[in-house]
Amino acid sequence: MNKVVLVTGANSGIGLALCERLLSQDPEGLQLCLACRNMRRAEAARSALLTSNPTAQIALLQMDTSSISSVISAAQEVRLRYHRLDYLYLNAGIMPNPQFDVKAFFKGLFSSSVITMFATGEGILTQKDGVTADGLQEVFATNLFGHFLLIRELEPVLCHEGRTSQLVWTSSSNAHRSAFNLEDLQHRGGAQPYSSSKYASDLLSLALNTHYNKQGLYSSVICPGFVMTNLTYGILPSFPAFLWTLLMPVFWLIRTFTNTFTLTPYNGAEALFWLFKQKPESLDPYAKYHSLTSGLGHNYTQPRKMDIDLETSESLYEKLLQLESEVRKKLQEKQKEAQNAHVHPAETDSS
Repeated sequence: MNKVVLVTGANSGIGLALCERLLSQDPEGLQLCLACRNMRRAEAARSALLTSNPTAQIALLQMDTSSISSVISAAQEVRLRYHRLDYLYLNAGIMPNPQFDVKAFFKGLFSSSVITMFATGEGILTQKDGVTADGLQEVFATNLFGHFLLIRELEPVLCHEGRTSQLVWTSSSNAHRSAFNLEDLQHRGGAQPYSSSKYASDLLSLALNTHYNKQGLYSSVICPGFVMTNLTYGILPSFPAFLWTLLMPVFWLIRTFTNTFTLTPYNGAEALFWLFKQKPESLDPYAKYHSLTSGLGHNYTQPRKMDIDLETSESLYEKLLQLESEVRKKLQEKQKEAQNAHVHPAETDSS
């Protein structure tokens, strides 16, 4: 039986590297579905994967996790195509308009927390968030809520008696409890929406295990480490890409002190790939599985306890269900208005 794997944000970076690694292990035993916002890039990713794996089964799915209607129609398409889904990798994510605090960076450079600062971005990264057409904060919608809605929509193909399915979230070492506030889920009032959304995904993963394990659905969280991707290059837009390349020897040096500097998407995808080979029942719902690379370039995965608790995870889950109910209601109202406008087009003044 072919395993059916859906990966969001699969056209570049860690998502694409995961697809390459999955296919290199078992090119014919997989049905791979790349869920991407940009179909031109998705086509390019599919072509690249087929070049190295000509017999692979690779389908494309258009989906923008920041858009409620896009997620609902994409999920509908998945339910039509597949009667089951074995793995759902929730990997799509954005860090828009990152602001780099140079003062905090140089202060941290000469402090005892220099390695932590490099490894997690703590204290040196803020972002300017936007608002989606649905009226949601963009980072929250893209990184967390769109994925939550997708899971809810895909319940019929994820939950089957007698077999297990696995959800895998791409989180971050930048997921800090201090950035998250239950009373401001969407982080409207803060400057760290990325950190908040990633901490929320850690919490949500725990709640999903509480609610879905009995139905054979399990959820895990990974951290890819510090990887050079478009997301990283976006941190310092005024910093040309070649300067990042010049910094690489410095990063390699740092790797001898901290194994979180995975640097390449292939290495960053290590924990995602490792989880594919595990029995989900054996995994710890309180652990984040870290992709790590030793100073000598050896890749491995290590679980580390997350700073999360059951009570907060339950509160988050309830609030997301409430928000889901509200957005569905709004969407239905919009659709009704559109239908009415179609049936009774506004009379135009011919004078």
